[in-house]
Amino acid sequence: MKKKVDAPPTRYIKKTIDALSQTGLLLVSGNSNKANVMTIGWGLMGTLWARPFFIVAVRPTRYTYQLIEETGEFTINVPTKNMKSIVSYCGTVSGRDHDKFKEKQLTLLPGKNVKSPVIAECVIHYECKVAFKTQFAPPPLSNKEKTRLYPTGDYHKLYYGEIVATYANKRHQFLTFF
Repeated sequence: MKKKVDAPPTRYIKKTIDALSQTGLLLVSGNSNKANVMTIGWGLMGTLWARPFFIVAVRPTRYTYQLIEETGEFTINVPTKNMKSIVSYCGTVSGRDHDKFKEKQLTLLPGKNVKSPVIAECVIHYECKVAFKTQFAPPPLSNKEKTRLYPTGDYHKLYYGEIVATYANKRHQFLTFF
């Protein structure tokens, strides 16, 4: 297992956003007894009240939603390009019906400051505690877009996760991201 080293939350913003826009990131919710991973393609990183935040959007119909609601915590894990098929799989099957960690041979490590674990095979990790959340109002989309994106009206909830720990593989700079 590669050594993980602590880092400031802002150190890997560019690499994280590149991964988010190109392949997606892996969001882990739950705890060591019951966890789920889902792929996210939407997310925002920044600073609120002079503190680092990662904001994610999760639909109420997702299993991840239930677990974040239970724990108030989640982790964001940045995969390598070699994990593209894993990221795709984690975005197409439900954790209610599949143990995605077992099926894709992903190793869970305990979070340092949160109950939600991180994925060892990923190269960058953000541990987040939900500071607050807000429900999306119906967005200003055309009826055609609303029908395509929200056919059942399951609008996302935004979770504002304060980043309480950031760490990465010690030799992450030598890994190929994308």
